[in-house]
Amino acid sequence: MNPLSNIRKRIAGDAPSRKREQRSAGNGRRSAANAPARPRRRDEAPYLARLANQWWTRLLESVYQGSLSEQEELYESHSTRRDYVWNTVGTSVWGLTFPFLTVVATQLAGVEEAGMFSMAFIVGTLLMIATYYGVRNFQVSDLDEACAFSSYQIHRWLVAILAGVAGVAYVSLRGYDGYMATICLGVFIYKLIDGVADVYEGRLQQADKLYLAGISQTVRSAATVGAFALALFVTRNLGVASVVMAIVAVASFALLTAPLALLETEKSRPPHTDEVTLLFRQCFPLFCALFLFNLIESIPKFVMEGALAYENQLYFNALYFPAQGILLTVGALYKPQLLRLTSIWASPRRRRRFNLIVAAVMGVIALITIVMALFMQGLGLPVMSVLYGVDFGRFAVLATLMVIAGGVTAAIDFLYAVITILRRQEGVMKLYLIATAASLALSLVLVNLIGLTGAVASYLGTMVLLLVLLVLEYIRIQHAIARDRNPFLDR
Repeated sequence: MNPLSNIRKRIAGDAPSRKREQRSAGNGRRSAANAPARPRRRDEAPYLARLANQWWTRLLESVYQGSLSEQEELYESHSTRRDYVWNTVGTSVWGLTFPFLTVVATQLAGVEEAGMFSMAFIVGTLLMIATYYGVRNFQVSDLDEACAFSSYQIHRWLVAILAGVAGVAYVSLRGYDGYMATICLGVFIYKLIDGVADVYEGRLQQADKLYLAGISQTVRSAATVGAFALALFVTRNLGVASVVMAIVAVASFALLTAPLALLETEKSRPPHTDEVTLLFRQCFPLFCALFLFNLIESIPKFVMEGALAYENQLYFNALYFPAQGILLTVGALYKPQLLRLTSIWASPRRRRRFNLIVAAVMGVIALITIVMALFMQGLGLPVMSVLYGVDFGRFAVLATLMVIAGGVTAAIDFLYAVITILRRQEGVMKLYLIATAASLALSLVLVNLIGLTGAVASYLGTMVLLLVLLVLEYIRIQHAIARDRNPFLDR
């Protein structure tokens, strides 16, 4: 008897090697991971070591049988508490990756090289956003699988290849030397893997196993950060550390993210060209909005690269991280309530309540922004000075301006979600184009006139402009909806 057959019996209880065709919300399968804890014997390996060994054994057994997709699922779905906990953990660890990497780079490689790494990360993040193509929400809401998961995979890999080509072209056009090009290579591969992994984690969410997606995101983010820090500590070379980070990202994707999605979800039907084309067409407006918004945030940094020393990239991004914290906090507050907001808006009798909720969230955003500004002036800047080994006390005014910009950005993010609920997002594209042009003009003038201060001021000015435009658009939409309900208002 083949030894792997015994392994299969231990792991899957000798169950048939096919996916179950239906899941029941009240009868989710229990696995060894969900069984009651038992006392550990002294001769047993630690829990994480046993879990890793079980996963590795399962992978080997699946590969031996020739298919990941046809294996029996082992982890339950419909676990709301785990979904919330692990999604929060995964998002938090992923969000802290860039700040932690810059702190490590500053301490081990110096401010100038940390600024170079920050610039590479900014471009890599834009490539990741392009790879997303705005598909995640479309995929998760495709409960009837109008598009096969295999079609989603092909689409994502095609977009990732195009984004990778764009990254190579950018490095070539900028004329980077070998050292900076190597840093970019490592960072770009890492962020492109993040972009591709999103479609596999979206598949897990589509199967109501979001907690597994959170575990995947947590492991990948933590592993890459740990590998980068260790490699930089040993070599003191950012190029080498970036390449090591990329290798670990690829390994974590190949050994965990992709197999987990294939093992723990239904086998997909074959891909279809029409479905891939549909994804390109249907998600293009979502891609444009998402990409333009992130481009607007990045334009001051691109202008700084040509006008200022790389250390300014580090200062700008370090000051931006607290502002990003506002955005993440506000998102964590309102995004779980989007379904409830949608149901409120669906009832014409509750439209006034809907507007009151929008106003209340805006008030909460203002309050969070004030609290963050006070924190930065009291404790935040001294803590940052210790972490980075740089005196951030001299940037007290810029820190306040950046926190205000973070609050404005959070308001923009929320208002765009509200306009999406109203199904009027197509009119927002022109507003993002206006803001992009304004950001470029302001950055070119102010960065060259007053340096880092100009970059922060141009970012704040652009975000305020975009918020005002969105508020006016929201008012216009509300008036148009009221007019449609009561044509006599035009008389």
